[in-house]
Amino acid sequence: MKKANKLYWFYQKYLANKYVLAFFVFLIWILFLDTNNLIQRFRTISHIHKLEEQKAYYKERIEKDRAKLIELRSNEEQLEKFAREEYLMKKENEDVFVILVDEEE
Repeated sequence: MKKANKLYWFYQKYLANKYVLAFFVFLIWILFLDTNNLIQRFRTISHIHKLEEQKAYYKERIEKDRAKLIELRSNEEQLEKFAREEYLMKKENEDVFVILVDEEE
């Protein structure tokens, strides 16, 4: 009987209060039902962090490529070496043999 009285008293004091009830409805709405709910916000924050990491990677890559481009524009020998290695270009009257090394052996 005392337990029932305590539950009834708790209900009367807290749950029957319209402000507490409105607060709980608002809390449930914000946490789960809204389009920008808590779960969606955590996903968005995680996605933003991944994009920032990609941004840092690509900025570093751009700087490396920019330095390589400056080097290639300033030195003809480096440009020729790059063309031969990357694009398998050759001079006239020259034969190029590509040797592939099998890594399993």
